[in-house]
Amino acid sequence: MSRVQLALNVRDIDSAVDFYSKLFATEPAKRRPGYANFAIAEPPLKLVLIENPKAAGKLNHLGIEVESSEQVRQASDRLQKSDLSVTPEPQTTCCYALQDKVWVKDPDGANWEVYVVLEDSATFGVSQKTEAPVCCS
Repeated sequence: MSRVQLALNVRDIDSAVDFYSKLFATEPAKRRPGYANFAIAEPPLKLVLIENPKAAGKLNHLGIEVESSEQVRQASDRLQKSDLSVTPEPQTTCCYALQDKVWVKDPDGANWEVYVVLEDSATFGVSQKTEAPVCCS
């Protein structure tokens, strides 16, 4: 099985582990002082968290593409039940695609979206959640 690895610098490893455990509904595969990694089955992802309070630079946003609007709704419900603040964006145009999506922020302020592409769009569009013209798809 192939999967993407994403390594993130985080200010507080405990807050980050708590957030990502809720976001992906799974516990870390490995946990060490200042370090954690997750072997996430769906979507296939190796997520590595490294505690580095002085890390420079910020991500624009991160995304999880799902197959249906129902999966977006289910993710939104699950995240809300985990006491995370969600911002839904149904029928939004972003990255030349009409999408249904929901946003959450991690403890360090990184924006995450769970989204489905409904159809192509002739315009780039801008998601309401982002300040710059960014999207994923």
